[in-house]
Amino acid sequence: MTFKFGEIAIGKDHPLVVISGPCVIESEDHAIQTAKELKKIFTDAGIQFIYKSSYDKANRSSIDSYRGPGLKEGLRILKKVKEELDVPVFTDIHHPEEAAPAAEVCAVLQIPAFLCRQTDLLIAAGNTNAVINIKKGQFMSPWDMEHVVKKILSTGNKKIILTDRGTSFGYNNLVSDMRTIPVLQKFGFPVCFDASHSVQLPGGMGAQSGGQREFIPTLAKSALAAGANLLYIESHNNPDKALSDKHSVIPFEALKTLLNEVRPLYELIQRGSN
Repeated sequence: MTFKFGEIAIGKDHPLVVISGPCVIESEDHAIQTAKELKKIFTDAGIQFIYKSSYDKANRSSIDSYRGPGLKEGLRILKKVKEELDVPVFTDIHHPEEAAPAAEVCAVLQIPAFLCRQTDLLIAAGNTNAVINIKKGQFMSPWDMEHVVKKILSTGNKKIILTDRGTSFGYNNLVSDMRTIPVLQKFGFPVCFDASHSVQLPGGMGAQSGGQREFIPTLAKSALAAGANLLYIESHNNPDKALSDKHSVIPFEALKTLLNEVRPLYELIQRGSN
């Protein structure tokens, strides 16, 4: 299945789409600044772009971790990004009551991996008629996502993206099985690969997750070679000072290089599959 929202077209035979931005909203000024820089980067690369940032990271390792500005303030900032810069915005939701207000601002609502089986959350998200990006849980097989898809479809909403973000591999580690991409595509919806969270080392630093951002390009290109329709790559203008997931966000300069590599690869794979 393919679908459009605004100027963005997603799915087979459409140009590559990349979801990118800081893991969490750090401030209004930072959100506007990063969205402006990223819009230029993606325009120069000729790649469709959706700006992503979270108003609340409700699944941090430590009680002391920065979570974000919260629902009301976060959506106000994302609305400003959308309106001032004319870019579609994307965020994750954690509770059913967040779905409707988030959908008033965001073109895409994300169901976090840890919550992908939460029926009430999925139903509330589906009922908004927004595009729903569902991350496959690290604890789930790709074929078990069929039941998750059916929950969204029960609302009449068919605008679904399925995202792989790695699978638990022992303690504090993930592995990416590229067979997941064609398995998920059999459900009939575009498949995204999250190259940022796939390089995480969950809880690997005790009170926070570690990560190996140097492998983001390798996994991103591998996913496109396996047929992924979208990429999810969190980015930051200064990763060492990022307030969330600093070890698994890509610097803007490295993102520029990666985009120049992935666009021709994506186009080559698309031509070969027709």
